[in-house]
Amino acid sequence: MHSENVVSIELLLDPATEAAIRAEWEALAEAGLSSLAAHTAESNRPHVTLLARRSLPPLPDLTSPRPPFAVTLGAPLLFGGGDRRVLARSVVPTAALLRLHADVHGAAGEDEDLPHTAAGDWTPHVTLARRVRLADIAAVLPLIGGEIRGRAGRLRRWDKRSATVTDLGGFDGRNENAGIPGDDDPVNAS
Repeated sequence: MHSENVVSIELLLDPATEAAIRAEWEALAEAGLSSLAAHTAESNRPHVTLLARRSLPPLPDLTSPRPPFAVTLGAPLLFGGGDRRVLARSVVPTAALLRLHADVHGAAGEDEDLPHTAAGDWTPHVTLARRVRLADIAAVLPLIGGEIRGRAGRLRRWDKRSATVTDLGGFDGRNENAGIPGDDDPVNAS
């Protein structure tokens, strides 16, 4: 599914969290390593991909009245095979994040999803670099900081074919369920 037709729904992060990720992009670039810092298009922002497909109809509002919620970026992880990999930060799943992911997929309906975005196969992450050499991992790891605690910011729709980004709104906090204890807590898989 690596065709020119890719449409995704992405979760953007609060400004401080975005700045922390951009600082890691810059640290990798300054060390001469693969990094997303080199991609300077307006559409290149740190994000968590919630859904990616070849095509996607317009979706209903998925942010209102959803309350803002915590997002924690954890340890680095690698995707892919061979000598070069995608380097990303894991995103700790919470009830609120999993609910948003399920709601996006429910609104989009059934279709063929890109790897790591489908329900039951989703690996929430924020990409730091593409095509990182395995031989460079020892140099990469010290440049990635510790856990980053932030907040969900906005949703956007990205259409690769038309190179357009559409803002889908931010989280307004008017939900009557806001503040439920445990809503931002990591999901315990045990």
